[in-house]
Amino acid sequence: MCPSGRRFHLNAAAQSPEIRTAFRVLDTDNDGRISGDDLRAFFSRFPAASDDIISSMISAADVNRSGFVEFEEFERVIFAGGDGIMEDAFRLMDLDGDGKVGFGDLKSYLMSAGMPADDEDVREMICSGGCDESVGVGFEDFLRILAVDSGNKAC
Repeated sequence: MCPSGRRFHLNAAAQSPEIRTAFRVLDTDNDGRISGDDLRAFFSRFPAASDDIISSMISAADVNRSGFVEFEEFERVIFAGGDGIMEDAFRLMDLDGDGKVGFGDLKSYLMSAGMPADDEDVREMICSGGCDESVGVGFEDFLRILAVDSGNKAC
C-alpha cells in the first residue's frame, strides 16, 4: 500500500506505455529485442556492468532461450523481480551503496545514461515511488517508479 493509502497493482501497470519506452531505451539497435550488445551499449558508462553481469541478465530473462529478451520477457522481469535483474539495475544506480537511490544518485545516473533530467523531474520520479527526496528510494519504491504510468501516479 502506498503512503496515500491507495493500493498499488503491478498487473494494471504492466500495460503502461512507459514499460514499452523503457524497453526501447534498452533496445539500442531498435530490432525489437534486447541483446547482450544492447545492454553493453546501455551500461557502457558503468564499470560494474561486466560481461558476466550482462550475460546473467540476459540468461535470467530469456525464457525461450533465444539469446535475446523480447518485450514479453522484459515485462515479466520488470514485474516479477526476475532473479535479481532489477536488483542489479538498482545497485547500479545506488552510487554510494547505501541501499537507497537518493536525489544525487538518480540525477547522476540519468545524466550518465544520456537522459538528463532537471531537478523537478528527479523530484517527481522520487515522489512517484512514494518517497521524499531527502530519504531516497529503496528497492520496492524503485519497482513502483518503473510501474507508474503517466496518467496514474502510484501515490
